[in-house]
This record gives sequence, C-alpha cells and structure tokens, in this order.
Amino acid sequence: MQNPSDLYRFVTDPEPAPQGNVLLVALGSFIDAGQVQRLLSGHLLETGDAELIATFDIDQLYDYRGRRPTMTFDSNRWAEYDAPSMLLHRLTDRDGETYHLLTGAEPDFQWERVVEAIRELVETLRVALVVTVHGVPMGVPHTRPVGFTAHSTDPSLIGDAHSPFGRVQVPGSIAALLELRLGQLGHRAAGFAIHVPHYLAASEFAEGALTALNAVVDLTRLSLPNDDLVEKAEINRRAIAAEVEGNEEVVAIVSALEQQYDAFMQGQHLPSLWAEGAKLPSADQLGAELEDFLRTVSDEDPDQDG
Repeated sequence: MQNPSDLYRFVTDPEPAPQGNVLLVALGSFIDAGQVQRLLSGHLLETGDAELIATFDIDQLYDYRGRRPTMTFDSNRWAEYDAPSMLLHRLTDRDGETYHLLTGAEPDFQWERVVEAIRELVETLRVALVVTVHGVPMGVPHTRPVGFTAHSTDPSLIGDAHSPFGRVQVPGSIAALLELRLGQLGHRAAGFAIHVPHYLAASEFAEGALTALNAVVDLTRLSLPNDDLVEKAEINRRAIAAEVEGNEEVVAIVSALEQQYDAFMQGQHLPSLWAEGAKLPSADQLGAELEDFLRTVSDEDPDQDG
C-alpha cells in the first residue's frame, strides 16, 4: 500500500479537540434513496459555520470516464467545471461543540488506502465516534413515521435497535468498509440506513434527512439545528400529498401499504416498522404504479417537489 498520508493535506491547523469528538462521513454509497445523505450533509455545512481543514487528492481516487463530471458550455466557451472532491470540514453545533464532516464523491479506487487515511485523521483529530447515514428504498408508506436500520462496531451504541435483515450480502461501499475496519482496530463507529418509501427513492425525501439528523443527535448528543429540515420536510409532505390526492388508484396503493405497516406495528413497542421474522411488503406488487405516477408528475412539472 502507498503511504495513506499522501492522499490528503491540511489547509489549516487541524486543532484536535481536547476531548473526543464526532466525525460524520458522507462519501456516498451504492445507493442513497431519497438523497438523504446529500440533504443532511448540505444542511450541516450551511448551518455549522463550516471551515475547510483538509482536502483529498481526488485525481488518484476518481474514475472520470466512469462518472463524467459535468461542465457548462456558454455560447462559444467552456465556462464552468463541476470538479469532484473529497473535503474535510470542521463545524460547530449550537452549543459551540466542535465536530467534523467528510464529504465528497465516493472513491472508485484505493479503498483500503482511503480507509487508512481516514483512520489517521480520526487519531489526529482525537475522534471518539465516526457516524454515517444514507437512505435505502423500502416497501413503506410515506404517511407513517420514518424508520431506520442502525449498525455499529459496538452494540452498546445502538441499544436494542431492531433490524429487518439477517445475514445478507450487499454491494460494498466505502462507508461500510470504513466501519468494518475501524471496528477491527478498536474504534467506535455507527451508521443509520434510513427507510425511504421506494416510490420516492429518486426524489428528495426531506423527512428522511430529518430522521437521520435526529438519529445522529440522539447518538452523539450534538446540538444540531433542524429548523430548515423541518420546513423542507413539511413542504415535501404537502407536495407528495398534492400529487397523490385525487387519484383513486394511487390512494388505494398507499392505503394498502398503510394497512400492512399498521399490521406489523400492532402490539409492537418498536421505534420502526420491523419486528423479528416479519414478512416485508412487496414493493413490486404495491408500489410500481405509484412510482410510475409520481415520476410522470415530476416529469411534467420539474418545479414540483416530491
């Protein structure tokens, strides 16, 4: 392995906190339904008095022909280039507590080296807990509370959180590998996979981002602002309701999802949909028509949320 330290450089003094702090990692995943991770990281950068402290050498990590960055052509010249990046920011919460946020494109190459580089940053910054979030599509209705699947290197971090999954194989991600490697080295790390209604997976689902924020707050005890996400979630809810209202077929599909959700929840004292051994709703059977309907509405009215 090449020297992991050569992958990043500090642009300002890292100023490690005197006590352990939190690092949130938002480097994409194989899927981010509802754009949950993007919405949450953008919200934190806008509200956390962000200061750039380190950059990664993205040229070593990014497949430009596999994921071509966008460029803007203006009349007779190239005007802008949306360059990929990996950036480490220092932020503060409402109580003045320092935490860090690593954002950018998920690396295409050198995953083990990137993980080792992040581990170096974890130790340099005296990070006590690394946290990740992203959205996953599920057969759930948008009219019920948003659930999530929690995972961690230390079971005490997530308590008695229930998961709908047993032992399964899924496509890997840099975030998942990072959590695995940190756990093997004795570091504390945790993550939240937010359950996004599958028919909203390609849209912005602000309710999911708000759920992610609340999960991070509960775990880390950071005092993170939520006003903007609360407002976005309410606008999002109204937009979805407007798209669904008046279409009897779509209303029936949502109602069927609601009935299945309520049946799973009946008699349960869980914070989310899932109970041990529960049979999952069929997204294909109940949601295909609703997904097509919402996509059609979105195509017809690009300014409409949802």
